[in-house]
Amino acid sequence: MLVPQRPHIDAEAELCWIALTLTPGLGPRRGLRLIEEWPDVREIFHASRKDLENAGLSGSVAQSIASGCTFDEALLQHERALSMGCHILPYQHHLYPQQLRDLPDAPLVLFGLGEASLLNEVNVAVVGTRRPTAYGQAAAYKLSRDLAELEVCVVSGMARGVDTAAHRAALDVGGKTIAVFGCGVDMVYPAENRDLASEIADSGLLLSEFPMGTPAYPQNFPLRNRIVSGLSCGVLVVEGSQYSGSSITARLAMEHGREVFAVPGNITSRMSLGPNLLIKQGATLVQNANDVITQLPSQLRVQLYRKMHPQDEGPALAAPDSEPAIDPLHRKVLAQLRPDEGRLLDELIEQIPTMSSSEIISALFQLEMEGYVRQDVGQRYTRIWC
Repeated sequence: MLVPQRPHIDAEAELCWIALTLTPGLGPRRGLRLIEEWPDVREIFHASRKDLENAGLSGSVAQSIASGCTFDEALLQHERALSMGCHILPYQHHLYPQQLRDLPDAPLVLFGLGEASLLNEVNVAVVGTRRPTAYGQAAAYKLSRDLAELEVCVVSGMARGVDTAAHRAALDVGGKTIAVFGCGVDMVYPAENRDLASEIADSGLLLSEFPMGTPAYPQNFPLRNRIVSGLSCGVLVVEGSQYSGSSITARLAMEHGREVFAVPGNITSRMSLGPNLLIKQGATLVQNANDVITQLPSQLRVQLYRKMHPQDEGPALAAPDSEPAIDPLHRKVLAQLRPDEGRLLDELIEQIPTMSSSEIISALFQLEMEGYVRQDVGQRYTRIWC
C-alpha cells in the first residue's frame, strides 16, 4: 500500500489519527483506504459525507467522520497518552515499523511506552501456552535469554506462562524485549505482571493498538497476535495445543511470510501438539538459539553482527582473498572445524569447554559471515577457508 510517510506529525495530525481509529465501524482496512485517498489525515475530516461514501464508507461511518463525533474522546486519549510519556505512532510516523505497514490490516495508530526505536530492530517473537510444563518454561527462558544475548529483541504478548518467561529472560541478561498488549498500555494484564511491565517500560517497549484505558477483552487477543507476528521476522512456538493462540500466531506468521520455528516436545503431551504439528508442516525445529539465527535473512544477520561487533567497519559478507586477523576465541572454534566433515553445535560445545555456548554461537556467526564456515544440512558446520 503506497501511503507516504511524514517526516513530522504534529499534535493536530496525531489527534486526527486517534479520532480516525476511534470511529465506530471503520477498522484498519477501511481507514488505510481513506489514507490512500487523502494522504493528509486532516483532509479526511474536512471531506463531505458524500465524498466519504464515494470512497466506500457506509452512511453511518461517513456520518461519524463528517460530524467529528470522536474528537472529544480523541482529545482525552491524546492528553492521557502524553501525560504518561506515551509514544503516539500513527501509520505514517517514521518510527512505525515497515514490517507492520506490509499487513493489509495494519493498525492505524500504535501507542508505546518505552524505547520506540526497538520497533525497527531484529525482532523474533517467542510465544506459547499460558500453562507450560516445566520443560516448556525452561525452554522458553533459555532460548529467549540466548536470543537476547545475540542482540535479538524478543517480542511476546505479556501473558502468563511462556510469554512471561520470554520477557523475563531478555531482561535478566540486559537484552531488549517488546510486550504487545491486548488492552491499553496503561492497563497491565494479567495484574501479576505489573512489576514486569514496569521493567519493560524502563528498558524495552510496551505496545498496543488499543486506546488508553481499554480493558483486556477476549476478542482483543487475536488482534494482538497479528501485531506480535507482524512485528517479527520470525515466530518461535514453545508449547501450545493444536488450536491455541500460539498456533494461531504461527499461522499468521506463515500468512505474513515470516519464518516459523517450533520447539519439539513430548509426543504424549497435549502441550506439544501445536509445535510438533508445525514441525511436520515445515516449521524449523529449534533446539538452540543458533537454529533461529541461521534461518534469518542475511541482511538481518549482518545487522546483528554489527551490533555485536560495533568496532568492525563495513559488511562482513564477502569471503576474503587473504585472511584478516581473526579473534583468538573465534580461531579456537575454526580450529575444530574441517572442510570434509561437518560438526554439530553440541559437539563444538563439548570440544571447547573454555567457551560458553553463546560465545561459540557468536563465533560461528562471524565466521559464517566472513566466509570461513558454511552451515550444511542438519545444522552441521563445515570449514571453507583454511
